[in-house]
Amino acid sequence: MAEGGPPRGATGTGGGGGLGEKETWELFSNWVCCVCVVTFDLELGQALETVIPSDYKLSDTEKSNICYLAFPDSNSGCMGDTLFHIRIRCTGSGTGGTDLRPTNHHYGAPLVLMPDPAYYYGFVYFRQVKDSDIRRGYFQKSVVLLTRLPYITFFNFIIQRIAPEYFTHGLASLEAACGNMNQWPPPRPGQQLHLPILGQIIYVRLPTKSDKPAARDGEGPVIKKSSSVVVIPSVHDLNLHQALQPVLNNFEMIWELVITNEPIVVMGPSPTLCANTVQALVSLLHPLKYASDFRPFFTIHDSEFKHYTTRTQAPPRVILGVTNPFFTKTLDHWPHVIKLGEISSSNPGIYSGLF
Repeated sequence: MAEGGPPRGATGTGGGGGLGEKETWELFSNWVCCVCVVTFDLELGQALETVIPSDYKLSDTEKSNICYLAFPDSNSGCMGDTLFHIRIRCTGSGTGGTDLRPTNHHYGAPLVLMPDPAYYYGFVYFRQVKDSDIRRGYFQKSVVLLTRLPYITFFNFIIQRIAPEYFTHGLASLEAACGNMNQWPPPRPGQQLHLPILGQIIYVRLPTKSDKPAARDGEGPVIKKSSSVVVIPSVHDLNLHQALQPVLNNFEMIWELVITNEPIVVMGPSPTLCANTVQALVSLLHPLKYASDFRPFFTIHDSEFKHYTTRTQAPPRVILGVTNPFFTKTLDHWPHVIKLGEISSSNPGIYSGLF
């Protein structure tokens, strides 16, 4: 678990993906608000190291939430690479580029895929490896892609594409990836889009609200024989059976809790497992939009921690994903708790579900 004092703001900012000063980030902002790099500093704790575009304005509260949520908050160690997503409330103006709000680009999109001006979705790629050259003994850094588009499958692929390149080749590769995204056409529903990213072409079609229901098998990105071509069948569909497998025995009860907006906390050993489970729960209502708040990954440092954990009033209607054992006592007054068991030592890939 990453430790340390309060996070600082950006101490250095990334460039503009190779763009000249006179060029704008308008096309980029149709898809992404900004891309951040968060590092762990022994003196400062979590620190916002880079923001692309460099003039994108984040409030101090948003910076703090991003810094803390960009690091796993658990006892599992999370060595190597960890992928998960977060959702935070917007508290600032989000200026610096064209702010990502519903426009005519999104006309005809399903309600669940409309941009949400009140929240950021953050896609986090965290790397922790031993490094004897660092006084703390570990290299700990995250790349975070912030957007208001709930394209979970799509942006999970994008962050998996750009973050390892950054860790290998440095800031120039991240700027190049952002420059590629600044060439993408707007995300118009019903159109087949060809999106370049670091030498690959992504083929994806955004659904429309008039599309006929199809089997939602949560099929992931398909890489064609040529590694330069990637087909993403769906920008948002999850493999619900896989995500909810630990709790399938209680599926009907859980569905009733979700559809009635009951407060639920999901406790698990990793942010990946918690985030996927929370996202699967709210996806049970598709094509309807989940009406209440939900946080795929939530920590004790979140700016709304006191609001969600107070005992002076009934628990708020929200679904939280947490990994810190501290929540076991802090949220013991919540009426509905889903506990995802630790990984078995004999079966490291199998989780047990307890309700």
